Amino acid sequence: MAGTDFPDDLRAAQTRLHQATSELAALCRSLPWSVEPMPGRPGTEHPHTGVVTGGREASPGWTEDQKQAVKRLRMECTDQSIRVAAHP
Repeated sequence: MAGTDFPDDLRAAQTRLHQATSELAALCRSLPWSVEPMPGRPGTEHPHTGVVTGGREASPGWTEDQKQAVKRLRMECTDQSIRVAAHP
């Protein structure tokens, strides 16, 4: 809406929520597919084309630092969401 002024603290919280969500998504994209070490699995070969689909490489799991970074960002996203949703 044109002309609607939102409080600066609400705008700052919303901006930080967007930033934290973006940081969390980028971090999760960079991590191995499994939190715990897991063996890979072969894909399935299509009977007519021979194209192999599915399957995964082995996952080394996440390090403790990676787990803590994800936890920190998730908590920040939750806190900022509450701050925005419950803003008076």
